[in-house]
Amino acid sequence: MVAGHLQEKNGIYYVVLTYKTYDGKRKTKWQSTGLPTKGNKKRAEAMMRELQDDFEPPVDPNGPPSKAMLFADFLVQWLEIAKSTVKLTTYSSYKGLSESQIIPYFRSLGVTLGDLKAVHIQSFYQKQLERVKPNTVIHYHAIIHRALKYAVKTDLIDVNPADKVDRPKKNEFTGNFYSREEMNALFDAVRGNKIEIPVMLAAFYGLRRSEVVGLKWDAVDFEQNTLEIRHTVATVRLDGKKVIVESDTTKTKASKRTLPLVPVFRERLLALQEEQKENRKLCGRSYNKKYDGYICVDPMGNLLMPNALSDSFQLVLRDYNLRRIRFHDLRHSCASLLLANNVPMKQIQEWLGHSDISTTANIYAHLDSQSKNLSARTMANTLTLPEAQPIKKW
Repeated sequence: MVAGHLQEKNGIYYVVLTYKTYDGKRKTKWQSTGLPTKGNKKRAEAMMRELQDDFEPPVDPNGPPSKAMLFADFLVQWLEIAKSTVKLTTYSSYKGLSESQIIPYFRSLGVTLGDLKAVHIQSFYQKQLERVKPNTVIHYHAIIHRALKYAVKTDLIDVNPADKVDRPKKNEFTGNFYSREEMNALFDAVRGNKIEIPVMLAAFYGLRRSEVVGLKWDAVDFEQNTLEIRHTVATVRLDGKKVIVESDTTKTKASKRTLPLVPVFRERLLALQEEQKENRKLCGRSYNKKYDGYICVDPMGNLLMPNALSDSFQLVLRDYNLRRIRFHDLRHSCASLLLANNVPMKQIQEWLGHSDISTTANIYAHLDSQSKNLSARTMANTLTLPEAQPIKKW
């Protein structure tokens, strides 16, 4: 039984509950009844008894999950459970966002898993929207919703309060795109640079950075002239340490795709392959054999890391006074050039490896003026529209 008594403060009755924590420490909790002290003692006492009956002291954050534990502590435990169910890159994102914003906010709120309401989550989103874009809050929502879905699944709570929350509207994508002239200027700038091949691959094939760095020689078929996108490399930060994630899985099933190896790339890759063989001979034991099989390595066999690729890309743009874009914007530039040359959206989806055509359409629909103009010309040539007649005067 939790001990309790009434306390008067500023003319209002407060219920003071006294309890022992899981580690034996004695603590008190004050809660306002909202009742004026004059003439309301019996009602205040009834509220106190009700609060005593309903009150559950905080449980051990390291103990088994329960609805009486703080939601913040539940999230910490859920992250460890989720670690084995998602990709390491996804887990790194969950952990980073949770530890930086979600867990501190709800810990300061002091709300338990069982007492968590939609209004608590909505208030968190509204506060975050003061400092970040809607897309970031949508990421927060995905984490909170998934954690609470697990709580429902394991019978810790009956309903998922995140289902009742209004997510912010996703902010409209506005990417940077290089024109054909800018792309050619970029190719001139990277000629002979260590990132020349990565830049050309990203721009021509619309590859993601992780796909470029993850390309291996066994994915290149010089007989059939094909290039298979099936391996990725990413870096994540876990517990303050940078971790390299090599994976034989792509972002989605559709991202695993086979593309034609055009002559210019065939020649460049064959030359690069011979160059790497020569480097292995010259370096001998000093050559890093850990990344044998990868295409994007330096003369010593060290893998070109994703962040290093982005940093080198920015240096090239700066040194050659080129318009600043992200490395990922080469992928968007590829799509915009395909659209400008009337390539159907479905083919662009397959080229980029989007899992759903709606993804492609949502990102690039605003660029699809060429196909709309073509449709307009087709309809104009097909239908005989009546010419304008003088407006009759009434």
